[in-house]
Parts: sequence; structure tokens; C-alpha cells
Amino acid sequence: MGEVRIGTSGWVYPPWRGKFYPEGLTQKRELSYLSRQLGSVEINGSFYSLQRPSSYERWAAETPDDFVFAVKGSRFITHMKRLKDGDELLSNYLASGVLALGPKLGPILWQLPPTLKYDPELLTGFFEHLPRTTTEAAKIAERHDHRVDPAHTTTDAERPMRHALEIRHDSYRTPEFLDLLKRHDIALVVADAAGKYPLIEEVTSDFVYVRLHGHDELYVSGYTDEGLDMWAEKVRGWAEQGDVFVYFDNDAKAYAPRDAKALQDRLAE
Repeated sequence: MGEVRIGTSGWVYPPWRGKFYPEGLTQKRELSYLSRQLGSVEINGSFYSLQRPSSYERWAAETPDDFVFAVKGSRFITHMKRLKDGDELLSNYLASGVLALGPKLGPILWQLPPTLKYDPELLTGFFEHLPRTTTEAAKIAERHDHRVDPAHTTTDAERPMRHALEIRHDSYRTPEFLDLLKRHDIALVVADAAGKYPLIEEVTSDFVYVRLHGHDELYVSGYTDEGLDMWAEKVRGWAEQGDVFVYFDNDAKAYAPRDAKALQDRLAE
């Protein structure tokens, strides 16, 4: 059986205070609290801007030894440059502190924009530049430019690096795309997004990455007991093949941490 990690997409949400986070808990202690309730979390601030090495170091220090972070790839790479000019941008992203998470670094999530159609040549070029070990990532990070200061360009040990791709256009519904992911060992994100984006459950790597954005209303609706039972059954099946990472992104009304804990409890039975 593979290892199963259940978490949320991010952790700083005012609506969670007083519902998931106890009254009086300071924002600085929210990650520490969440990390003792769940096994993982997505860092989504890295999607919007380059973070600092000191932030990654602090997040690692605030969490238990067995905690794992998934890190969202920069939207400058995926949405603005649309996977082009990858070398320089990837160097800056990796140098911003990702490797400072050390053994707590989990998969890197690359979320594509809804307007980016399937382009095998573009994807192949992007996949070929992605580091597959932390040692390789450190070498790429060394090529960062002046926009990253301070930079973190070392790794404390060589570890494998995993990558997951979340697609949001129907043109990816093709066997050719799935074969491309398998050749490059990239996990296709299983994304439940209220029917707005493709939901494809093909396993394309040695791990499965799931994002639950809300089954009925995107980012808003909570999951029913029946829905959580269904996802628990799916996760058990995937875990027979390898590791599974599941993140709830239905953050409104503190549904995400509630549902994450409920799914985690089901899988512990």
C-alpha cells in the first residue's frame, strides 16, 4: 500500500477562524495547528508570487517531522508565459526557497490556465526541463537571475522530485495526452470541479494527485457523507498502486478542513 496524505489547498483563510481554528489562535500559529490535524497542505502562495527562502524554512520548522508540503508552481510560468521560456523562469522559481523544505518537500503542482489547449510539443519541452531529483533542482536553481535575492540553491540530500499537472481545457481528453504524461512520469491531477473542468481519473505516474474543488459549486460546496465515502473508496484503490495526495480546495465556510478531516478519518478506519 502506498502512503496517503490528506490536506487542504492553503491554510490562511479568515472564514476558518472560529470554525476550524480555535478562537484566539493567532494567524502565525495556524499552520502549526493545521499540520497537527492533517498530513499535508498545498502551498498556494507560490503560485501568485515568488516566496522567500526564510518563509519555506519557517514553514518547515513549524510542522511535525512527518508532515509534507505540496508546492504550487508559479503562474508566471503556467499562465503568463504559458510554459514558454521555461529555463530562466524555472531557475528563479526553484531558487526562491522550494528546496529549503528539505525532506518535507512533496509534489510540485503545475496548474494550467483554462485557455491553454493541448499542445504536445509545448508540453514535451516543459516536461523535459523539470528536475527529477533535488540535486538536479539545485543545479537549475543556481542559474537564477537578479530577481531572486536572497536565493536558496542547495539541497541537504538527494531525493526524488515529483510533478503533477492540472488541466482545465477539454482538448486534453485524448489518449495521446495520457501517453505523454506516462512517458514523462507526470501525474495527471484528478480534479473534481463541479463539472467546469475535465475530470479524468487515469493513473499516469507512481502517485495520484487529487484536488477536490467542490462537487456542486466550485470552491464553495462541501462534500456529503456519500461523496466522502465515494472518494475514500477511490483513494483506497489508488493506494494499492502507490502514494496518494488529496487536497480540498472548497475553502468557503471552512468546508475544506472539515472535509479533509472527515476523509482522513474514513481512511483510518
